[in-house]
Amino acid sequence: MSSNRPEWVPEDAGGVYATQVMCGVNDAHDGMVYSPQPGPHAAVPAKCLISSNEYVEGVLRGDRSILSRAITLVESNAAKHFDLGQSVIQALLPYTGNSARIGITGVPGAGKSTFIEVLGTLLCGQGKKVAVLAVDPSSSVSKGSILGDKTRMEKLAKEPNAFIRPSPSWGTLGGLTRKSRETLLLCEAAGYDVILVETVGVGQSETTVRSMVDFFLLLVITGAGDELQGMKKGVIELADAILVNKADGHNELKAASTRAEYDRILHYLRPATDGWTTHAHTCSSVTGAGISEVWNVVERFLRNVRESGVFEVRRRQQILSWVYGMVEEHLRKSFYDCPAVAANRAGLEDKVLRGELSATNAARQLLDHYGERR
Repeated sequence: MSSNRPEWVPEDAGGVYATQVMCGVNDAHDGMVYSPQPGPHAAVPAKCLISSNEYVEGVLRGDRSILSRAITLVESNAAKHFDLGQSVIQALLPYTGNSARIGITGVPGAGKSTFIEVLGTLLCGQGKKVAVLAVDPSSSVSKGSILGDKTRMEKLAKEPNAFIRPSPSWGTLGGLTRKSRETLLLCEAAGYDVILVETVGVGQSETTVRSMVDFFLLLVITGAGDELQGMKKGVIELADAILVNKADGHNELKAASTRAEYDRILHYLRPATDGWTTHAHTCSSVTGAGISEVWNVVERFLRNVRESGVFEVRRRQQILSWVYGMVEEHLRKSFYDCPAVAANRAGLEDKVLRGELSATNAARQLLDHYGERR
């Protein structure tokens, strides 16, 4: 096995295994990316400088190795890689926007990864190129991530038309930030027809996912206790479809009952998308029952919103939401990185905790210190 093939690659994977360990960004050299000892899929020789044009050309021709390197570049936290990453994104923008963006969420244990693998394999069988952006939870302490979706989607990972990119969330709520959005754009420019975005399913993160996809699918299961009362109303209101998974064997009848119960709830809620009525459906990722029907629902939805103009309106709103989300992210970072804020923060916090200063006045003083930074 070549040195850039990890231990979890199946021995019989052959040369089409879609998820290798790709070389990343070397923080020691501005804009330089080095390959480990090249294996049979190494598209870039060792110690070769990757320019912006090489990134762009590689992504456009669908080179998965270059695509992985480009994603690593935009994911880099090093300030010196930011300009190069943005130049790549800017050059690829005209080639984006043509994919179906599907968000998939659900509580842990709902079978999201298994469902995505079965659906992705089905779509690859139809000749579609499928990218899976699986956002894994990171440790808030170490910022590490197990990136387990590489091991959970072995069958899909062998598909030559599939690309799986686990991305650590870096401790952010739901794990979706600028990096996830730019990864999506890179996959679109690489020619992927369908992009499946799996969330960590932690609650409020679904709002962020909704703001970057066209169709939002909520996976639920039966037999998980008081699931209807436990599911937040706000999450259900975001969904364009609810899918009761694991509808097989002895659970099939209960799944049908759960589906009917969700449909009754949806009858009283405002639809997530204008002109579209959200319904509940059932499927089994084990037997494959209902999987093709789910995709038919997605295709019908996309035709509906394109014909009505809702699709274009939503995409425009998402772009603007992204812009101002970036502004907020920059202001937050700028505030906490401000030397004057850092110098006075501990003292003000202490006064608030001792009851000597109200929270409002403390916030006002911190903002005043921030305003004096220039």
